[in-house]
Amino acid sequence: MAIHQFPTLNPVPQHIAVIMDGNRRWAQQRSLPVAMGHASGARRVRALVQACAERGVRYLTLFAFSTENWKRPADEVSGLMGLLALYLQKEVRDMNDRGVRLRVIGDTSGFNARIQALINDAQVSTAHNTAITLTIAANYGGRWDLLQAVRAWQAANPEAAPEALTEDALAPYLSTAFAPEPDLLIRTGGEARISNFMLWQLAYTELYFTEVLWPAFGEAELEQAINSYAQRDRRFGGGSADKPLKVSA
Repeated sequence: MAIHQFPTLNPVPQHIAVIMDGNRRWAQQRSLPVAMGHASGARRVRALVQACAERGVRYLTLFAFSTENWKRPADEVSGLMGLLALYLQKEVRDMNDRGVRLRVIGDTSGFNARIQALINDAQVSTAHNTAITLTIAANYGGRWDLLQAVRAWQAANPEAAPEALTEDALAPYLSTAFAPEPDLLIRTGGEARISNFMLWQLAYTELYFTEVLWPAFGEAELEQAINSYAQRDRRFGGGSADKPLKVSA
């Protein structure tokens, strides 16, 4: 598989986050059950992980199931839980073959004991892999992440005054503390919002929205997103990346 080189202002993003939206609409457009849309979306993950690894992306984080998704119809939620369990069972061998490390973030206590065990086993089994880290955000919400981080910091520093809680002090307690903040967020499905995903971590992330529904998002679409990112002038609140701000005396 050819790896395209882009003329870039920025290197390849080291961390890409994806909101995988559009599974239900993809199924409805084809008069298929919603479950078929989710299954087709799940099958996209392996190819995306491989394409990212080949391009030098070190971290890929996928928003698989939000804290709000429990509000969906019971049969749809049950199907999503089944897909998660199946993915954790079937993909570990391939992850080890390809050097993929799996991390799962979110309130996993909300899942049944079987899924919790599968999550633990998959993370332990792939912990030695170094090609790329795939993070699945499941029962995850950005607000939840901030709350749990503050509570964890407070538990670790019970005598500390509130003023001691700084950005640097809180960062190690976020669920994504093992990874750099995302360079690029991709959202499929035509919506232009972040939907309670990684609220802290996306502060300076480049955003890329596409009309393509997630089950149809392939390597060509990934390439377009990375190419768009490569042309961005990332300022981080300062001046142009290639033209530093001049400060008057």
